[in-house]
Amino acid sequence: MSRSKIIALIIGVVIVVSLIVLFFGQEIVPPHPRVAIITLTGPIQGSDGGLPFPDTAITPELVRGLLEQAEGDRSIKAVVLRIDSPGGMIAASQEIGDMIKEFEKPIVVSMGDQVTSGGYYISAHADMIIAQAGTITGSIGVIFTHLNVDGLLEKLGIEMETVTGGEHKDMFVTPLTPERRYLIQRITDAAHDQFIHTVAEGRDLPISEVRELATGELFIGRQALELGLVDRLGGRQVAINVAAELAGIQEWVVIELAPPVPSLFDLFLGGGSILREMAIARLLGDEITLLRTLLKTYSLPRY
Repeated sequence: MSRSKIIALIIGVVIVVSLIVLFFGQEIVPPHPRVAIITLTGPIQGSDGGLPFPDTAITPELVRGLLEQAEGDRSIKAVVLRIDSPGGMIAASQEIGDMIKEFEKPIVVSMGDQVTSGGYYISAHADMIIAQAGTITGSIGVIFTHLNVDGLLEKLGIEMETVTGGEHKDMFVTPLTPERRYLIQRITDAAHDQFIHTVAEGRDLPISEVRELATGELFIGRQALELGLVDRLGGRQVAINVAAELAGIQEWVVIELAPPVPSLFDLFLGGGSILREMAIARLLGDEITLLRTLLKTYSLPRY
């Protein structure tokens, strides 16, 4: 191949590559900065337990994936977390709270109807919290429900025998003695103290002031504003405007970030699916199904 043909070929390749970059660059890069909405709905759990619907529970895995998506997209300048949650497991709430605390872009919480206990815990480190005047929030506390299932086991004709290595290994499955009640209270108080310190740090409030509020009491949004637990009253649009203001942008496009859509198998036959749960209930009977549900739900202290 002659020298002139090689030069012409190189020039042609450069032109084609330039056109491709120009074309796809226009498609990929949005005309305006973006504010991302992430909707978190349901109880807070360590995992989804195989539930088929992504928004059935708030899990660290779910939140991590969505925040990483927002962090990695350079066009997203701020995030609004739209939260509706009654709270849930302690460690999961703490893990999610740490993610929000460490998130580098402006992040604003928009409270829905109810954001209580663990729901408020994960909100505490946001840059701003926006609530409706009638939003139910607060409930800064810890609850532990111990189930004495002896009566149900007797009705079912089930006799449970337990062998333990460790004096208190079975403390969650037998009637509480005064000593074990003290041990559980000590755990609950320690978790409560962690909650108080998190709110004090996230909201920049004196620990003594938060401790006075941390009775488990519920507040409506207007009360929470007066107490310093939220920053402003308003809905989703107010939260979007605040997020854009914190990001220093004048024009923006709002987008929704959502978890992956489950497959048809997960919807109908996967762990936690309706058909699977109906089959288990039919196989085990109503009483055993109730016992199974209770033991899964109330086995640990919760925010």
